[in-house]
Amino acid sequence: MKTTATTITDWRSRAALEQAGFTGFVSVERLAEHPAVIPNERGVYVLLRPNTDPPGFLETGSGGFFKGKNPNVSVDVLAANWVENTPVLYIGKAGDPGSRATLRSRLRQYLGFGAGRNVGHWGGRYVWQLADAQQLEFAWLALPDGAPSAVESDLIGSFREQFGVRPFANLTK
Repeated sequence: MKTTATTITDWRSRAALEQAGFTGFVSVERLAEHPAVIPNERGVYVLLRPNTDPPGFLETGSGGFFKGKNPNVSVDVLAANWVENTPVLYIGKAGDPGSRATLRSRLRQYLGFGAGRNVGHWGGRYVWQLADAQQLEFAWLALPDGAPSAVESDLIGSFREQFGVRPFANLTK
């Protein structure tokens, strides 16, 4: 099943993601222990914060120092990027035609980076400075015949249409 930005009508609810075909909704903590539940095919994914309380930001998060670069930013930068009224923190992709990346391999990289390893998943690094990062949830949409990069761009564009900005941890597009 392929999704486009028009299938997400309201980025303020998990239900809209479910209606668009996203599945999973598994915590960071659980996925770190059981990564085999993640599909081994290409697709797009979102990272959500189910807690609606104001976020707690950490000066130093758990993200790894990839290529020696400090992944942490100031609490002021985090606060300035925070998007109210949505559980969606990050939209990502895994693989495209001709790529060997899968949802499982890409999310394992993301989780490894969040566990402090020197892993190449610099995008989305702001989430690791949230006090409740282990309770965040991943959901995914497998696109075995689609082009995840195009779908990711459409989804981020749709989010921007509703909120006027990218999701909290998306630093490009």
